[in-house]
Formats: sequence, C-alpha cells, structure tokens
Amino acid sequence: MKKSTLFFLLVAFVLTSCGKYVTKTGKASYYADKFAGRKTANGEKYQPNEYTAAHKKLPFGTKVKVTNLQNNKTVNVRINDRGPFVAGRIIDLSKAAAKELGILKSGVAKVKIKYKKKNK
Repeated sequence: MKKSTLFFLLVAFVLTSCGKYVTKTGKASYYADKFAGRKTANGEKYQPNEYTAAHKKLPFGTKVKVTNLQNNKTVNVRINDRGPFVAGRIIDLSKAAAKELGILKSGVAKVKIKYKKKNK
C-alpha cells in the first residue's frame, strides 16, 4: 500500500474517532445568592465561587465553554445541576462564572455554549 494512502486512512480514522463538538445559542442566567450551600441535582453543594452550571440534559461532569455574545468573554464550567426552567434559557451559571462573563448587572445574557458530544 502506498504511503500516501496509508497516511490518508490514518488521518481519516483519527478525525472520525474524535468526538464532535456541539454549539448552541440562547440565554444564560446565574444563581441567586440564596442558593449558596444548597444541594445541586448531583448532590454537591452549590458554591458561588466555583465554575459550575446547570443544564437540563447534559450529563453531570460535562465541561462546557460559555461565551457572552455581547463582549466575547468566555468561561469554562462543569455541569453539576439541572435547569434552567425558564423559557429561552439554556444554562444557569454560578456567580463566579457570571462575573467572569460580565453578566452580574444584567442578570441574563445571550450566550453560545460549546461542549463535546459523548460517543455512545
């Protein structure tokens, strides 16, 4: 077999075996201070200073990159809770994550989320 054919097959295998990234846009909000110390859906206590978030369906532990579409600031969070349960919102952020994205004042912002789709 030619080296170029072997190389092409190897590259094709590597590219198809890698997980695909999923990108979605919607609104993000963040947890109110009154939730500090309360249990999240996965059993952890909500810690406002950690970079965590709630999503309706993503598996706990999923790493998500969140980008504020108004100022292009980004933050990486870990899913540890369920929600948000408000129409149009796709993710609820910890206070630390919201601060880094610059949404503490507005409370809600249009964001893009990106995460790696798990292979089944």
